[in-house]
Amino acid sequence: MSVTKLLGRIVASDVDAENHEQLHDFSYGITSDPLTQFAVVFSAMLHDVDHPGVPNAQLVKEKTETACMYKDKSVAEQNSIDLTWDLLLDDQYLELRRAIYVTTAELQRFRKIVVNTVLATDIMDKELTKLRNDRWAKAFSFSDDLSVLKMSKTQSDLKAMIVIEHLMQASDVAHTMQHWHVYCKWNAKLFKEMYQAYVAGRSEKDPTEFWYQGEIGFFDFYVIPLAKKLKECGVFGVSSDEYLNYAEENRKEWESKGKQIVEELKEMVGKQ
Repeated sequence: MSVTKLLGRIVASDVDAENHEQLHDFSYGITSDPLTQFAVVFSAMLHDVDHPGVPNAQLVKEKTETACMYKDKSVAEQNSIDLTWDLLLDDQYLELRRAIYVTTAELQRFRKIVVNTVLATDIMDKELTKLRNDRWAKAFSFSDDLSVLKMSKTQSDLKAMIVIEHLMQASDVAHTMQHWHVYCKWNAKLFKEMYQAYVAGRSEKDPTEFWYQGEIGFFDFYVIPLAKKLKECGVFGVSSDEYLNYAEENRKEWESKGKQIVEELKEMVGKQ
């Protein structure tokens, strides 16, 4: 489930809209704003640039150069943004920049979307998570679909940014909301990456000891609530039901088969 796929599934709310402007409003402007859509795709491309294969907490513990540079806040994410932004500003990409934005206002809006979207993938930062949750509660505090027509631009922009942040988060853990075999494939790759970090002394925890229960907790406290938010925001239509159903089914499947799968993953890393 890529970002482009999720963007393509944003639809107008299930109400009678009289004109194009109303359809635009129902999707908070996302479906008719090329700059926003490109910014989201651009963010998906860059969000793991130069990723070291260990979490931010480890980079902070090791006092890496990037951790010091970004003062221990969203280290990998900020590094990815800056590396890519510097590249974008290179002379060879002048024509690309001109295609993305023309005015200073467009440049600022593009960068704001990119920064917010990439930082949304740092789900371990408690402060950022609280801010996002608070913004969600503020943005979606009413349930009357027709009230969207009465929203100010500020309210619409807030909702658009919140939807985009959660869209990015869903794409970042897309394997959990797809077919079981897709989930298993990428779950195994993540397990291998974390086990290699443990063997290299860059992680204190051996994933073979917590992987089964850890995945259940991940589904219960992050993946399924996230899938429910995709449904609650009202712009993904019936697709949101699909994501939630896959998440819940994969959770059930993992609960019944996960212990055996972990044994197989242990064997896999033990042979290397």
